[in-house]
Amino acid sequence: MNSTTPYIGRFAPSPSGPLHFGSLVCAVGSYLDALAHGGHWLLRMEDLDPPREEPGAATRILKSLEAHGLHWHGPVEWQSKRYALYEETLSTLRQRQLIYPCDCSRSQIKKNGGHANDFCRLKYDVSEPSALRLQCAGGEESFVDIWHGEQRQLIREDTILKRRDGLYAYQLAVVVDDIDQQINQVVRGSDLLDTTGAQQRLFKILGATPPSSAICRW
Repeated sequence: MNSTTPYIGRFAPSPSGPLHFGSLVCAVGSYLDALAHGGHWLLRMEDLDPPREEPGAATRILKSLEAHGLHWHGPVEWQSKRYALYEETLSTLRQRQLIYPCDCSRSQIKKNGGHANDFCRLKYDVSEPSALRLQCAGGEESFVDIWHGEQRQLIREDTILKRRDGLYAYQLAVVVDDIDQQINQVVRGSDLLDTTGAQQRLFKILGATPPSSAICRW
């Protein structure tokens, strides 16, 4: 991001429970970073996985953020209301023959070096429930994290974009939403450091510039 580009950051909690300490640290960090740069701080609720969601958790998270003086710009974006956008992206990738249905188990994927078996990669239609994977394994992605410095990550596995149970995968939703909301700065937990490279690759496949990354140490 250069000096003429407005800062647009975000906080994107999952309503699987109350706002825990680590998430609050990331919320405060991203909010203060946006404030320091005179930017916007957006709020997105990652309600993609109903079986894991706790009733009332989203409301409690919003109230907790407000109680800590963290006020977001614009309305809250709910991923559960953005399915059409995810499906449009999948359609584009399907037309480019970059996704394929896969019913391989995790052990099969690991045994095959991160790839689905060749049969999966060559089929583009399937009648049984299957995950949808992006053909992206191989090589590495490098990026500079503001706090952790230069990172190089091997892309060992074709990324799941839609789960076998029909739910959209986090990796698809977070990248599509960041592009749509023009997010250019992301502060997030250290547990997400290892998945950043795969996200970077999907950004590039979709013709977008990945946001700058700042991984919290907590």
